[in-house]
Amino acid sequence: MTTLGHCDSNRPVPSRRQTAAARRISRRTLLRGAAGVTVGLPLLEEMMLSTAVAGHSTSVPVRAFNVFFGLGIPAPLQREGYGGVLEPLESLKDKLLVMRNVDQVRCDQSGINAHFDGASGAFTAEPPSGEAKAGGPSIDQVIRRTHYADGLPTGMVPTLIGGTFFRRSRVSRYVHSYNIDGTVAASMQERPRDLFDRVFGHVDSGSNADESTVREKRLRKSVLDSVVDQYKHYTGPSSPLGTASRGRVADHLDRIRELEQRAFSLQRSQHTPVDPPPESSILHGGLADPGGEGIDITLDELTSEWRLMAELYALAVQADRVRFGSLTFLAAGERIRLTGDYHYGDRLVHTFDDASRLNASGSKGCSHEWWHKFNPKKDNTELRAHAHMKMREVAFFLKQLDAVTEANGKTILENSLVTISTESGDGRHNDPKRELSGVFHAISGGGGRFKTGQIMDVGQEGLDVYNTMLSAFDAASTLGPKRRDHQTVDAILA
Repeated sequence: MTTLGHCDSNRPVPSRRQTAAARRISRRTLLRGAAGVTVGLPLLEEMMLSTAVAGHSTSVPVRAFNVFFGLGIPAPLQREGYGGVLEPLESLKDKLLVMRNVDQVRCDQSGINAHFDGASGAFTAEPPSGEAKAGGPSIDQVIRRTHYADGLPTGMVPTLIGGTFFRRSRVSRYVHSYNIDGTVAASMQERPRDLFDRVFGHVDSGSNADESTVREKRLRKSVLDSVVDQYKHYTGPSSPLGTASRGRVADHLDRIRELEQRAFSLQRSQHTPVDPPPESSILHGGLADPGGEGIDITLDELTSEWRLMAELYALAVQADRVRFGSLTFLAAGERIRLTGDYHYGDRLVHTFDDASRLNASGSKGCSHEWWHKFNPKKDNTELRAHAHMKMREVAFFLKQLDAVTEANGKTILENSLVTISTESGDGRHNDPKRELSGVFHAISGGGGRFKTGQIMDVGQEGLDVYNTMLSAFDAASTLGPKRRDHQTVDAILA
């Protein structure tokens, strides 16, 4: 390997640009290890030079993600803008287009309720096609098929679906990425450790090992242990990277290790491993939705695991391991009895105590009842607090994507299409036209394709909004009935 910085007296000293060109590396450089471990490197100066020095324009990959939050925001509260429950999104307002008055009524064909119909229509604009199938593809998968018709680059997770949720009846309550035929685009990852393994691989502890042996080996090992030689190469004196990039790689891999330890609830000692606590602090599977009656959970339990999931998902995007998929914060029709103090910044917003305030047990004591009790003529204090908290947690994920700047000087959030939506515009089931009108939507700029920095009253069907978004990505197909006259929503286009 060429030693950087070396020259003899008979040669001119290479310029900084020429030296950088000599050591440029591919944007798709990966560290590969045993047992299926694949670790992407962060965006580095040397990767940007791989296109710029060669005379090509610097580009960023096409990405699309669907972010779902349960129960919705009643349309009257949306009209309050950032002065109400949307406050947590205000710090990102220049990078988002908030769309009000989006109509999803056509998704109510089954006539069940917005918990199911509206959730199925989120990101598809189609009514469901059975208990476990959407009526068509989701936005992210149409864009994926358009821009990566021959498949994504080697080593990538084709689609990543993850989230924190409890209500489990009917898949479309919590899964929000669908193939062209309406089938689920990937398996749902609901535990941080499973999401980590899906993205970065796993440590092979032997197929015949019992659970305690596997746990002990997992305590002692990290997926990064299998790429340690490559790690040393990229951070050591013989690295093809400059000093700043070597530091970024070291920080990046340290971040992976730190999140891995949190995902697996590992308490490492330099000399003696200790038994880990349970892999997750919250309930999963059938225990999370016992007979549909809901569970008791604290705000800290809920948000601690969600934030770890959000950080892991964002890390997967930052490492260019994932470009398409969905992330869910609480399912459609979510049934939890939440307790705990809710702070935003340095102020106490609310103290949650759902069951006590509703004076009920079981499903009737869960937070979803506040949506059914919504009255535009009242304060709706409890609903407001829950909706504000949901926006805080959605903003937490968006800020992870906004924290990394790419080769074109824009952040991952700005360069990606992130579509944020929910199941209903009004929690009352007695009028489906009201319930599925005014469904909250927000999108990021999609690489400069869409207007941002405003709250817009769109006044159009979700189907037309979605197809306009797809047309901006030169999608080869549209959503919805082929014979329907589609209307382009020019107001959202940049």
